[in-house]
Amino acid sequence: PSIDLQQGRAVQLEGGEALRIDGGDPVPWAQQFGRIGEVAVIDLEALARFADEEQMAELEGLARRVQELLRQEAERQGLLEWEGRLELTPKAYRLFQGKLLDQIFSELQAAKSGRHHVELSGDGAVELQRTKPYEFGDSLANLDVPASLVNALVRELRETPPAARASVGPPGRVRLTPDDLEIHLTRNTPKCATAVLMDMSGSMRWGGAYIHVKRMALALHGLICREYPGDAVFFFEVATLAKRRHVAEIVDLLPHPVTIHDPVVRLRADLGDPHFSELLLPPHFTNIQHGLRLARQTLQVQDTPNRQIILITDGLPTAHFEDRHLLMLYPPADRTAEHTLREGRQCRMQGITLNTFLVSSWSQSEEDVRFAHELAESTRGRVFFVSGGELERFVVWDYVQRRRRIIG
Repeated sequence: PSIDLQQGRAVQLEGGEALRIDGGDPVPWAQQFGRIGEVAVIDLEALARFADEEQMAELEGLARRVQELLRQEAERQGLLEWEGRLELTPKAYRLFQGKLLDQIFSELQAAKSGRHHVELSGDGAVELQRTKPYEFGDSLANLDVPASLVNALVRELRETPPAARASVGPPGRVRLTPDDLEIHLTRNTPKCATAVLMDMSGSMRWGGAYIHVKRMALALHGLICREYPGDAVFFFEVATLAKRRHVAEIVDLLPHPVTIHDPVVRLRADLGDPHFSELLLPPHFTNIQHGLRLARQTLQVQDTPNRQIILITDGLPTAHFEDRHLLMLYPPADRTAEHTLREGRQCRMQGITLNTFLVSSWSQSEEDVRFAHELAESTRGRVFFVSGGELERFVVWDYVQRRRRIIG
């Protein structure tokens, strides 16, 4: 159709993709005016050649209103414009994590989605109404002052003869003894420290497995912040080298691109060489040993005996350390598997439980499954076989179940 804009000049739309102006050559619609129906991206300068001032003023006002609506909606969702792009704020993380958790727990039985309310008396932070007599070593911070004073008054009345009570009158002071003291019971809620190892090697790109890993990490962090604020969780990216990552960096994580396509790779790098740079390393290998080591070193200084590692990967490790040398071996070698298992046994010796979530992939083989079982057996941990879409639900629910067993 033709649209008369000004002085008989026409814009001819052809198939919705191009326009013809006064018999000239067709040009892409998006280049002239922006995408159809999106007022906020229309090129007003180009459109000004065909519309009068009143029409342009009306369209500019409409564009401003659209931009304001977009700004308000972005602010409501926790997005902040920074240097021409939208950035996630803590509010956006909380909203996204809340939606993830609602989605995860909606797939579970209603009876299983509540908080744990197990009362264990001990040296905890939550004060209960019930009290007990003072025992040597109890903290006076939990002293029930009114009940202690009542105990002292009752004791003095019992110790004072009736004749003496009338002559003495009401006491001027109350003398407390250790037998008078009452201490509030407290709820002991043990803490749990968790390290999450996220495989970001080149193979995690297939089938978008890395997307589910990131959704799981954000959901787990949201669960701990909302339900178990006393717990600690740490995230580690696992590739050729393992690195500690802040939760704010998880959104931007991507699998490392494969840079070597040879069928057989046998590389050794001396990381102790001062002239060697990490940038020279092919980034797409899987160094589970290094990830376990960093997680173990982080967890061993936490002030709780309840420590665990959640490893999420799709197969065998292909890189490991021997002293200061980094070996990158493909196809996966028994040598790498043995050094990884040895690091897993170190975790077991320090009381750290290792749970492995093996994500299914097109290239997964019997060797991958066997290694996951060996790693679980050597660390007295567990192994779960999940598809990518089930990962966040299984990891979050397993965490809840472990917390219930720890507390109970």
